[in-house]
Amino acid sequence: MKRRYFLFQLSCFSAASLLPVESMAYGAEGERVSDFCKKLKPVGRALEMEGYYVWCNSPVQAPDGNIHVFFSRWPSKKGMGGWINSSEIAHAVAESPESPFRYVETVLAPRGPGYWDATTCHNPHIRYVDGKYCLFYMGNSNGRTDTKRIGLAIADSLNGPWKRPDRPLLEAGAPGAWDDHCTTNPSFVKHPDGRYWLYYKSWNTEEYQHSKDPAIRGNRKYGLAISEKLEGPYVRYSGNPVIDFSQKGNNRQLEDAFVWREGRKFKLLARDMGVFNHEVGLYMESRDGIKWGEPEIAYRSLKEYVQEPGAPSHLKRYGRLERPQLLFLKGKPAYLFTAAQGGKFMTSSAFIFKIEN
Repeated sequence: MKRRYFLFQLSCFSAASLLPVESMAYGAEGERVSDFCKKLKPVGRALEMEGYYVWCNSPVQAPDGNIHVFFSRWPSKKGMGGWINSSEIAHAVAESPESPFRYVETVLAPRGPGYWDATTCHNPHIRYVDGKYCLFYMGNSNGRTDTKRIGLAIADSLNGPWKRPDRPLLEAGAPGAWDDHCTTNPSFVKHPDGRYWLYYKSWNTEEYQHSKDPAIRGNRKYGLAISEKLEGPYVRYSGNPVIDFSQKGNNRQLEDAFVWREGRKFKLLARDMGVFNHEVGLYMESRDGIKWGEPEIAYRSLKEYVQEPGAPSHLKRYGRLERPQLLFLKGKPAYLFTAAQGGKFMTSSAFIFKIEN
């Protein structure tokens, strides 16, 4: 990976160490900082592609040791908003998480009229399950949010071919339900009891369309759907939503959740949408994957880790790290892959951290 930026060797631990001893576990505004945050060491940008925005970088290690990443990309001429109507899911490979990634091919592209994923393919989330590679993703059919649905493509090899679904894995909820608008941002865990757990983001259409506050466009929450079989059907958990920050006030919410099991706990990374602020990530833990503890800081804004050029006018989310995804090596979280606006071509790219133990 080319080091185009000066890396500050400034992790969450070092940032916290500048605070008074009695408040070392907290940020400047009193936010709780997770142990996960303190282990992050910036590696730098990856997958900077001329002519494209790159987002949603989901990594996995192959049996030969190479690192494969499945990521979203769309033409730069579409602007940042092109993800909703022009995204495709591509495949890249590298010898290690800190080596240059080489584009291999596009694996899922919009299929056109008549398909549930006609206009975009986005949010890739790669998992190895039951001897197969499972690529969870989001597609839509009208270039808007109200047809976003989660699907599952399956292959025996990371190089495909991918068996693509004719129907979504999970439809939106019934009219009026908290999740009647869409299903998106998939995250998958195979439960120790053998069942298949799918976490998903959604919100309510009425809140989205008729909010009294024009700045509020619904409140994003997380639900859980469970299946006896990998390919479904997935049944919504009766106690949904399992994560709901709306009761905290000020339209606090979250998105981009990545859930995994480590030891006897479920753990979660997500993008903060107002719990602390919109520039950090969230970390949460749960004993059962349903009742979650209070959020802590998972990672800070990009400026805490690297020095980059000033924000250009066309990038409104510059400096924010989004879509956290983990690379597991020897069964443990080893690298954090995120997405960030900017980079060599002033579009967006991956940004990677090493997780030091």
